[in-house]
Amino acid sequence: MNSKPIITSVEVIQYETDAGDMDDLHPALELHDIIGVFSPYIYKSGDGFKHRAHAIRIHTSAGVSGEYISIGFAATDFAAVDRFAPSLIGRNALNRDDIYNDFKQAMRQQARMGIGVVDVALWDLAGKYYDAPVYELLGGCQRKLPCYATTPFAGTGRGLNSAEDYADLAERCLEMGFQGFKIHPWAKARVNDQIAIVEAVGKRVGGKMDLMMDASCWVTKFGDAVKLGWACDEYNFFWYEDPFMDGGVSVHAHRKLRELIKTPLLQLEHVRGLEAHVDFIEAGATDFVRGDPDYDGGITGVMKIAHAAEGFGLDVELHSAGPERRHIMASMRNTNYYEMGMGSLIPVKEGYRDGYDAIDSNGCVDVPEGPGLGVEYDWEFVNAHQSARVEYK
Repeated sequence: MNSKPIITSVEVIQYETDAGDMDDLHPALELHDIIGVFSPYIYKSGDGFKHRAHAIRIHTSAGVSGEYISIGFAATDFAAVDRFAPSLIGRNALNRDDIYNDFKQAMRQQARMGIGVVDVALWDLAGKYYDAPVYELLGGCQRKLPCYATTPFAGTGRGLNSAEDYADLAERCLEMGFQGFKIHPWAKARVNDQIAIVEAVGKRVGGKMDLMMDASCWVTKFGDAVKLGWACDEYNFFWYEDPFMDGGVSVHAHRKLRELIKTPLLQLEHVRGLEAHVDFIEAGATDFVRGDPDYDGGITGVMKIAHAAEGFGLDVELHSAGPERRHIMASMRNTNYYEMGMGSLIPVKEGYRDGYDAIDSNGCVDVPEGPGLGVEYDWEFVNAHQSARVEYK
């Protein structure tokens, strides 16, 4: 194209759908625990639950638009877009790094929220402008992405009510072709119950697939975190993620834990941005590095983290699933797995799918080949379930 894509308007849309029957959570969970586990993207409504998600569209003078629909984990990020969306108007949509740095500075007191969702939409826009998939713009060439199966939380509608239920699911995932399996144990469970899950899964599929434990910051005591780590050691777990109720941010605690267990730690899901990631790495407080385009400044921010981690010789593992994650993973040398949940929360039309049944016989998924993110979002669905909308011009 000859004309540069100057941003003319930004739309932010909130939509809500039924979250299905979530009343069969693990018996140890009370209603306030349920809300705590799934907030802010799941909330109680009448006799059921609602799932709240958000979408963004950036329109330009060149007639090309960038679009991004979040899986729903970042409602606060979409709310933060209000702080800087008006200043996007009139800017060249291709100047992503300048926009990233300007808003990183502007949002420093608000944990730099909102930058990621805007940046992903700008990458989608750039791909459409150049008629190329995002991974090509990033210089990526990996086309088949190996997946691990990640469990739902606390048996949410999936019957994970015993340690053997987890082992049964792991065995089924192995038969489906998954190369790895990650445990999300029950919230607020005793450490012995969490260890029982590790032992059941380890005995059933250990040595046949890579195993991971994501304690989701539920372990309340350092001693219990060590005990759970020792259990992971016994079955050669590939990584141990977010053990402490510190929220995954304590450099000292995680460095100390690394001294006492053998299982590698995967940290930094809850620490935003490049500099904080590098500080954590340099302090020796993690082995694998977590990256998330919603939280870490979009595709631009995650690629900065990936290159920095590469300099330290470490691998970056992306949080959650989605087309933007596939493009990023295809463009990184230092990464191992795509995180695959049981189903997709992203409303897309035919041609793209996440979920346990989305992998091929080798346990892999493909990278979308269309321009931009390579997916066609179902805007009819989004508009039909819209609960709020704001437009900046």
